[in-house]
Amino acid sequence: MTFNRPSGPPASRRQLDRLLELLEAAGYDGFRDARGPLGFTQRQGNGNFTRDEADAFIADLEGTDHDPSAPSPTSAARLSTDERAARALPDEVLAAELQRRGWVVMEP
Repeated sequence: MTFNRPSGPPASRRQLDRLLELLEAAGYDGFRDARGPLGFTQRQGNGNFTRDEADAFIADLEGTDHDPSAPSPTSAARLSTDERAARALPDEVLAAELQRRGWVVMEP
């Protein structure tokens, strides 16, 4: 596989339209504007996604719409990859990891 090349079939026009719609709803002007905050590669910043990549980003952006306790799409989109991964962890797993590192954890 060559550098910065997609590793699957390209996303459909419908997927790209939906992804762009969600990005605009989250406050971005387009793929390039969302490149840094969402961690898009240069290829993705130009609007070139594989089907799997587009599905994953669509699911991430739509996932916050259905959970009232989740952060708004705008604030979720500006989180780093590590912050998004930590928020996705179940409370028990996160608490266990913090305790393993020596933190004192209690329920709110």
